[in-house]
Amino acid sequence: MTDDAVIWNQLAALLPEAGAQEVKDCWDIGEQEAGLGLLVSGVLGHKVLISETVRAQISVLAETWGEREALTPQILQCRVEATPAPMKLIEGDGSTVPEAIDMAEDLDGLVLVPWITCTRCGQVLMRAHARESWGDLSYLARYYVITTPNRATILGLFAADYASAAFAALQRACSDAP
Repeated sequence: MTDDAVIWNQLAALLPEAGAQEVKDCWDIGEQEAGLGLLVSGVLGHKVLISETVRAQISVLAETWGEREALTPQILQCRVEATPAPMKLIEGDGSTVPEAIDMAEDLDGLVLVPWITCTRCGQVLMRAHARESWGDLSYLARYYVITTPNRATILGLFAADYASAAFAALQRACSDAP
C-alpha cells in the first residue's frame, strides 16, 4: 500500500491546500472511502482540470477501496484536459465481453467489463464479474484482465485484490516497449 499512499498524496495535491490536507488526513486515519469522496468532490467543486490518466487513477483507487460504483458518476463529470493522455477511463460505455468462456479457465462464466484503455497501444484493462442469479453483475470484480485491443487475447490476469497492480501493468506495457 506504500505506492497507494504516494499516489494518494499526488492526487490530493491537485486540490487547494486546505482540501488537500483533508484528503491526506483521511488517509492518515484510515478513512480512505471518505477521502476519495472529498477528493472527487473537491476536483469537481474547484473545477480542477485533470488528465484522462489521472481520472483513470482515481477510478482505480475508488475500485481498491470499494467506492468505484458510488463515485463513477462524479468521476466521469470531472473536467479533463484536451491534451491526449496515455490512459483513458472508458467506464460507462455500456459494453461488455460476453461470458469469457474460452479465454482462461479462471474466467469461465465471468463477464468482462471494459474499464481503462491505453491510448497508445489499445490494450484494455477489464473487470471480470460473475453474473448474479437475478441477472446483474456482481458488485466486486473477481479478476482484472488486460487484453489485446480487439479484446480477444488475455495479456495479463490479476486477482481481485490487485486493481492497482493491473493498472500499473497496463501503464508499463507501452512504456517498456522499444
